[in-house]
Amino acid sequence: MELEAYAYVGPEAIRRAVVSHPVGASIRSAEELDRWLHGHPEAVHEGTTYVVDLSGCLRLAPRRSEHVACAGGEEVLAAGELHFRRTARGWDVAEVSNQSTGYCPDTSCWPAVAHALSRAGLGGRTGFTHEIVFRRCSRCGELNLVKEQWFVCAFCEADLPARWNVAPSRRVSVTDAP
Repeated sequence: MELEAYAYVGPEAIRRAVVSHPVGASIRSAEELDRWLHGHPEAVHEGTTYVVDLSGCLRLAPRRSEHVACAGGEEVLAAGELHFRRTARGWDVAEVSNQSTGYCPDTSCWPAVAHALSRAGLGGRTGFTHEIVFRRCSRCGELNLVKEQWFVCAFCEADLPARWNVAPSRRVSVTDAP
């Protein structure tokens, strides 16, 4: 499967500040998620920071963690926030977003998230519950969050592009193997 890889585009000061923080925990099964949530009980109520690494693996960190720390400073296939809920058969995903101002992934990163969740044996979603649309202004270069389909720069009022343009990205191949 071919997916977009997103580089970190956030402040360099944040990247430097978190360089020694632990990388997010790899979640490859429902059992690993259960162990991680038991070790981080606040995550059940607050949610988690997540990335999908270049191998297609879901990585989790406490919600107030920086995505770049969770990713170990590497490129990602997706990044955002996850909320889990306990069901009769285990954990499911209650909410998921692409909310990461460090990576600003396009909403088209959903297949990477779905693939990582499926590989980990998690269900509950067929798409983002909260999509964030990021665009960089072609005129002033500022990063914008597009709200209510209003593609106008909040800084200089120029029209924003219809297609994702935050930073150069590249296509990578991800296998179905865990």
